Amino acid sequence: MLQVYGIKNCNTVKKALTWLENNNIPFQFHDFKKEGVSEDKLKEWEKHVDWLALVNKKGTTWKKLSPETQEQVVDRDSANKVLQENTSMIKRPVVEYNKGILLGFNEAEYVTNLR
Repeated sequence: MLQVYGIKNCNTVKKALTWLENNNIPFQFHDFKKEGVSEDKLKEWEKHVDWLALVNKKGTTWKKLSPETQEQVVDRDSANKVLQENTSMIKRPVVEYNKGILLGFNEAEYVTNLR
């Protein structure tokens, strides 16, 4: 079964969940806001994607960080620390499936990898 990580009120997460439901693909949802994310989980994802891909620098959470904090995000360890403290900054959704992970919602990628 797929594991989907994200935030319920995120529009991109909503699109992904709707697509999964409409395609009868079972999944479990992990809400970052309620359940957080472990460093081990971040490191597991980083086996599939570069740590930079997980950091959403376009979102408001990143923009609200102080310039000093932003400048400290220079490698996997520093990014993971900030991501654990600011889960809204993780690019979402993160979908774990049998071959790895998908970041964000791209219907073509979902069709190719999840059907």
